[in-house]
Amino acid sequence: MLPFEYARVTGVDEAVNLLAADPSASYLAGGTTQLDLMKDGVLGPERLVDITRLPLRGVTRDADGLHIGALTTMEELAADPVVAGELPVVREALLLGASAQLRNMATIGGNLLQRARCRYFRDPTVPDCNKREPGSGCAAVRNTARMHAILGVSERCIALHASDLAVALVALDAVVRLHGTSGSRSVPLTQFYREAGTSPDVENVLLHGELITGVTIPPLPAEAATGYLKVRDRASYEFALASAAVVLVMRDDVIAQARVGLGGIGSKPWRSLEAEQVLTGAAASGEIFREAAAAAVQGAWTVPGTAFKVELAQRTLVRALRNVSGGAR
Repeated sequence: MLPFEYARVTGVDEAVNLLAADPSASYLAGGTTQLDLMKDGVLGPERLVDITRLPLRGVTRDADGLHIGALTTMEELAADPVVAGELPVVREALLLGASAQLRNMATIGGNLLQRARCRYFRDPTVPDCNKREPGSGCAAVRNTARMHAILGVSERCIALHASDLAVALVALDAVVRLHGTSGSRSVPLTQFYREAGTSPDVENVLLHGELITGVTIPPLPAEAATGYLKVRDRASYEFALASAAVVLVMRDDVIAQARVGLGGIGSKPWRSLEAEQVLTGAAASGEIFREAAAAAVQGAWTVPGTAFKVELAQRTLVRALRNVSGGAR
């Protein structure tokens, strides 16, 4: 690991001003991804600004929804009674997303900002990585690629965004709250991320110095049912090959509202408006679920190692829809 300067802050504006004035600086919270990348030589900030003392922890609820502080840990959010009782899609994504040890360290803000799970991006000895060195190429396109994306990608980059939680949050219309030198702003999570296939090195809309201060989940209709399904190589801690977060409002056998988030297949947490359009207003059935799943993967861009994900993603979504709808066949 390269040497760096360490600074601890206690105020949000202090943190933002310190980072904004130093192009080489980065924030440090749980560090569960960042420190690994620093040890591997992928990241080399000259200054780490420790934000763990900032008052950005906790979960509150009001008429606007559930407000989650960015420094709330994954474990704290999973244990929140509102999440456990009313948002099973969030709790399931959290519990399936990391081991207990990591959940006790990793923060919600850090989880949303975790970097790509691409072996070529994380290995500095590989020269071809547009995410690490723009214009250098994409080694994954030409070599072994199994844990990679098929949506929002191109020959420039097929890196995968691996957050389970973010998949659930995009299906819930979550909004991320940001604070920078110009003040605060709120960005829908569906608009926060950028696709790897366009500018692989730019992963989100954060400006340098801006800090995620929290996430808000708007209220769900009282009759909404939710669920998260993750398909992976092993039952223990592992990243998704495909996953689906589903929110359905059923009236009799008709799907009045549908929201679908997909993971394990996108360069960003993927909100499938195409699947939602097929589902909304339709009677719940296996046929309509399969039609929605086919719509969800339209436009998939694959290499030999990722082609299997087209069918896997469809099967995952169909199963998730059946689970949440009560078992329609």
